[in-house]
Amino acid sequence: MPNEYIKNLYRVSLVFVVVLSLFFAVKFLSEFRSYGMMGSNEANTITLSGHGEVSAVPDIANIYFSIHKEGKTVKEAQEAVATVEKSAFDSLKASGVAEKDIKTSNASFNPKYKYVYDTRVSMPCTQYGCPPNSGDNVIVGYEAYESITVKVRNTDEVGKIMQDLGTLGVTDLNGPDFSIDDEDALKAEARKEAIEDARTKAKVLANDLGVRLGRIASFSENDGYGGPIYYAKDAMMLEGASTAPAPAQIPKGENIISSDVTVTYEIR
Repeated sequence: MPNEYIKNLYRVSLVFVVVLSLFFAVKFLSEFRSYGMMGSNEANTITLSGHGEVSAVPDIANIYFSIHKEGKTVKEAQEAVATVEKSAFDSLKASGVAEKDIKTSNASFNPKYKYVYDTRVSMPCTQYGCPPNSGDNVIVGYEAYESITVKVRNTDEVGKIMQDLGTLGVTDLNGPDFSIDDEDALKAEARKEAIEDARTKAKVLANDLGVRLGRIASFSENDGYGGPIYYAKDAMMLEGASTAPAPAQIPKGENIISSDVTVTYEIR
């Protein structure tokens, strides 16, 4: 009797092992086939887009100004620019702007020409009138030009800084351009929201279709910078700023960092 019981137990165990092996073999083949089809034209997929965005108050402001001077010689024009430049730099440093945040983006000089007629030679008149005397372009002086970009980290002071610069003889003054110094963390947060948005849409669609979501077949992202939400009417684009001083306070508003993703899921 015990031997017969052991034999029956052995047969049942053997059948169980065979069935279990077949189950895992079928599942393995199914998964292998699904893996092999991933990204291929034979796989059934759905593609959803997702959007995410975060907003933050800008922590830096960029302002731009240039200095344009004329002189009879290159040296004279450049010295005139250097005089205004020194006054501007001293003012910026007195306002707490670090030297590393002041950058010259362009510096150049050009000859200034004037067309001079040769009065010694008179051109003969015709039935259409008397043409002007001949002449030539003559250098009568030089122009020196310098463009400077300034990063202001204390954004509460940007209005006063621009107001001070406007009294120092700069040729034009533009800005402020408010932005965020380090956007990486905000971009990552916006991307995470966009992916979750796409996943939520995919789950709803899969449920409506009566299918299950599988692996992600493809992913792409188009991140963006939304710029300030408001303060456009207070933006400053000043030329001849010495006659139009900057206001003491300039609203910063909020900047929007956004991300748009496209995710393709396999469905089963």
